[in-house]
Amino acid sequence: MREARWDRQPEPGELPRSAAAPLAIELRHLRYFAALADAGSFTRAAQRMFIAQPTLSQQIRRLEEIVGTQLLQRRREGLQLTTAGAVLLDASRTVLSLVDHEVNRIRQAAGLGRQRLRVVVPPRLPDALAVEVASALRSAAAAADVDLVWMEAALDAEFSLIQQRRADAALGWLTACPEALPAPLDAMSLGEFEPDVWIPSPHAAARRGTINLDELTRMDVIHGPRRAEPATYDAWTRVLRTVDPRFEFTDPPLRHSLPMDLAFAATADRPAAVLTGPSVIAGSHTGLIRLPRLMVAHDMIRVGLEDHPLTATAALVWSGDLPRPIQQILFDAADGIAPPDPAWASSTDAKVK
Repeated sequence: MREARWDRQPEPGELPRSAAAPLAIELRHLRYFAALADAGSFTRAAQRMFIAQPTLSQQIRRLEEIVGTQLLQRRREGLQLTTAGAVLLDASRTVLSLVDHEVNRIRQAAGLGRQRLRVVVPPRLPDALAVEVASALRSAAAAADVDLVWMEAALDAEFSLIQQRRADAALGWLTACPEALPAPLDAMSLGEFEPDVWIPSPHAAARRGTINLDELTRMDVIHGPRRAEPATYDAWTRVLRTVDPRFEFTDPPLRHSLPMDLAFAATADRPAAVLTGPSVIAGSHTGLIRLPRLMVAHDMIRVGLEDHPLTATAALVWSGDLPRPIQQILFDAADGIAPPDPAWASSTDAKVK
């Protein structure tokens, strides 16, 4: 039998294949490729992987030879994945995540270490919710002899950090039903939350204790910045634009803090409101926050939104590709969480002197 020869001409988009090229992709190729895709440049990726840039370039070229097609395109704005490259990146992250989990499981069986669970907790979550979820996860992980790794980062509506295998699970906000999440994500709901709305005390809605969307869209509404909660920011923008198609949130003018935002709203040239992120269980009571007399001419009153049109579902989300024992930890933690106590679901009830 004659040996097969690689003497055909490459198809369009294919790279020439060396007769000596190995037919198997090595894990290092996948790690280098994923690092390059995340970093966006060979220089930054090489630094993160602690290798020389020529070595990284050589290994990526070798990977392209093995798969037989181009994976990256160099453009003026930076590196861009080809269609094949995007497919390989998703596969690489899946393989690397599974390998890491299994290596941890093997080390645990050998008494050399414990399995690891990486959980993202975004900033600006209600304290009651974050504390209860963290406590439940710690208890469930300790019982299963699993190490928890906490990560603080913003989350988008698709929970991309989990899909990209850079995290295993996350506590975040759903703006649609859990069934609408892209595969392979699983989720368990932890309760419905809505924002606090703060308006000037002379406003007519302050006497009623509630405000409707029509009244709200006629005001400047300080909310954001978007990067902190992009999913709810975009979802609530769409809801408000059903009332006023030109509606835009006003970003905080300085560092984001509730007292600072309220001070700017109270001294604005035209009626202004402050909308927080999801912070209280739907239907909480009105409140008052007093600002320094030298700063403002009136107080800001917390009111409710009529008919609760702006809500977000707090949920624990994880990858359905995780090993079953790890998924059980997440399920048990979410299953044991009761809705947070409305009495301290928001930290804005206190007066600021």
